[in-house]
Amino acid sequence: MGQPETVHPSVEDPRAEHARYWRFSGLPDTELLTARFVTTAFVRHTHPTYTIGVITGGIEEYTHERGHARVGPGGLAVVGPGEVHTGHAGTPEGWSYRVFYPSPAVVEDVARELGMRGTPAFTDSGIHAPEAARALARAHLAAERGEPLDASSHARRGMGLLLSSHGRERAAEPVERTARPQVALAREVLAERMVDPPTLEELAARVGMGPFALTRAFRAAHGLPPHAYLNQLRIDRARSLLRSGRRVGEVAAEVGFADQPHLTRHFKRHLGVPPGTYQRAILAS
Repeated sequence: MGQPETVHPSVEDPRAEHARYWRFSGLPDTELLTARFVTTAFVRHTHPTYTIGVITGGIEEYTHERGHARVGPGGLAVVGPGEVHTGHAGTPEGWSYRVFYPSPAVVEDVARELGMRGTPAFTDSGIHAPEAARALARAHLAAERGEPLDASSHARRGMGLLLSSHGRERAAEPVERTARPQVALAREVLAERMVDPPTLEELAARVGMGPFALTRAFRAAHGLPPHAYLNQLRIDRARSLLRSGRRVGEVAAEVGFADQPHLTRHFKRHLGVPPGTYQRAILAS
């Protein structure tokens, strides 16, 4: 496995930040992040994967669909696919963590081995599970050292322990989240018109709702208003294109951002690193 791109913090600067992403060869369809953030704050966003982070220093605070979490060293910050969440420092010193982003298929595979049926979910988001956290931290370190067998073994054990202690089957979607076909149509329109999106008024007229009613219904269904959901679609598409090796400037134009700085600004609010840094690290691993 190639070495991830690293930006090392300055020892003299207590507010210095660093972050790096890379692919994890020990599990399919899994990216890893190791980072220290101080002033970085994540806007409301989602991931198509699970997010399983081991806090190694400081405190992270974040909101999620079920409330608010504050997680310190040894704790686990866990968010499901598509779950809207934020993230920011809980102390002036910031926080550091090691994060797995396994695809739903990876987590489902571990759950099946435990005899779980249905789509795996978790009983909480800020989780205290010391044995699972230790196993996942060991897996992350092994992956960083380029030891895929150790990494995959510890990762599967850690996820198994986490699912055993805090796993559950995902509940069926509430009726109100699927009751409005206008919201589903609005989502389709945004996906189709990512580069040239309609105004809110145009979108509302297209689906047959008032702008205020559409915004409220869309947020209830997806956790984000239409404009923020559009940015999420753009970032998800940008990540896919960057992983394929496309140039950052080309990616910005293809997903509908005005220019490369516009993409960079939103990319950092979602992932904590510029798109070029993310791409170089992913392609090098």
